[in-house]
Amino acid sequence: MTGDGIFQLFAYLLPAVVTGAIAFYFFRLHTRNEEGRRRFLLHKDSQKDAMPIRLQAYERMALFLERISIPSLVVRVAPKSADKNAYEQLLIRSIENEFDHNLSQQIYMSDDCWNIIKAAKNATIQSIRKAGMSESDSADKLREDILNDTMDKQSPSATALAYVKKEIGEIW
Repeated sequence: MTGDGIFQLFAYLLPAVVTGAIAFYFFRLHTRNEEGRRRFLLHKDSQKDAMPIRLQAYERMALFLERISIPSLVVRVAPKSADKNAYEQLLIRSIENEFDHNLSQQIYMSDDCWNIIKAAKNATIQSIRKAGMSESDSADKLREDILNDTMDKQSPSATALAYVKKEIGEIW
């Protein structure tokens, strides 16, 4: 092979290499594009399937917050005896049972939302315990004290419910 022969070989190979490199580049670009499109379609399908479940979780937590709001709770859970301590425990147990029933809903919610719901539950229990420390001597008097204590301020449930509604608005 002479220098002329090598030059001719490169002259023939150069267009083939350039064509091959361009074909490889476009093939790789097309493959990435298809992968992104498939990922998008898969994500879209999973969102379509998951959205009703997420909304149902938010609905259940809204119902939970409504059920543990002090006025609703005190009306719904009547004292079984005149013992104020037994009534206090009955209210707290009712809140805990409601919460335990809806515990699995946390996987469909943001951590912030779940933490706010837990804080509302704990604040409601603390409010009941605070009222339980009063000088009331019967369950009916405790019931009045709990209602009077929460009449002039916004309940923790209402605050948490407002956050839940805001978060639903963001995902919708």
